[in-house]
Amino acid sequence: LLVDAGATYELAKQAYEKMSEIKKLPVKTVFLTHEHDDHWLGASFYKEKFDAKIIGSSSINKNYTKDSKTRMFKMLPKDAIKNTKIVRVEHEIKEATSIKVDDMEVQIIPVGKKAHTSDDLFVYIPSNKTLFSSDLVMNGRITSNRNGSVIGQLKAVEMMEKMDYKNLIPGHGHDTSKNAINETKQYFTLLKQRVLEAVEEEVGSAEVTKHIKMEEFKDKALYEELNSRNVFDAYNELEFYEEE
Repeated sequence: LLVDAGATYELAKQAYEKMSEIKKLPVKTVFLTHEHDDHWLGASFYKEKFDAKIIGSSSINKNYTKDSKTRMFKMLPKDAIKNTKIVRVEHEIKEATSIKVDDMEVQIIPVGKKAHTSDDLFVYIPSNKTLFSSDLVMNGRITSNRNGSVIGQLKAVEMMEKMDYKNLIPGHGHDTSKNAINETKQYFTLLKQRVLEAVEEEVGSAEVTKHIKMEEFKDKALYEELNSRNVFDAYNELEFYEEE
C-alpha cells in the first residue's frame, strides 16, 4: 500500500524503482490524502502498472476532471509531466474508515473541517503504530496555508496527538519520530495567538505582516516565500473569530 503518489507519473515511477531496491512488491492500494496535485498525480503510474485501487479525498473528484490542467501541468516542463493523467478516486472517504490490506488494518481518518485543504485525511496503521499525516504536518520548512485554516490545522494536530503512534510520516520533512508534529503545532499555535493579539491591538490587515514575523521560524526553508502570506491569510480568518 502507498500513502500519496507524488506529483507526476515519472516521479512515481522513479519512486517505485527506489522502493523496489528494498523489496519488489506490487502496489495494489493507494491512499490520497488531499487535493494538492503534488500528492496525487503520480497515481496514474500505479493505476497503469498495477491497476491499484485508489482511495482518498472526495475533493479530488469534485474539483478535477480527466481534462483538468492542474498546477503541476502548468508549472513543469513537458518531459517532467509526460504520461501523467488524472485518475479518479474510486473509494471516497467521508468518515473514519477501517480497511484491511492483506492482513493489515489501515485506518483512514478525515479531519472533518478545513485544515490544510478543504478535505484532508490522515492514515494510521495500528500494528506498527505509524501515522501518515501528509501535509497536516511538515517540518524543516514553512507550511503553505493557502487553502487552509489555522483553526482546522490545530484541530488536526489535536486529533493526531490522540492516536497511539510512535512514528509520524510528515507530508514534507525528514523528522519521522514521535516529535515530528511539534514544529507544526508550535507554528500554528503561535500564529493564532499573535494574530488574535494583533486584532485586539487594532493592527490592520495592511500592516499585519510587518507586525507578525514568526521569527522563530526564519531559518526554515520557504520562510521568505510563504510566511507573510500565511500571516495575512490567518488575519483574514481570525479577524472576527470567537473561541468555540
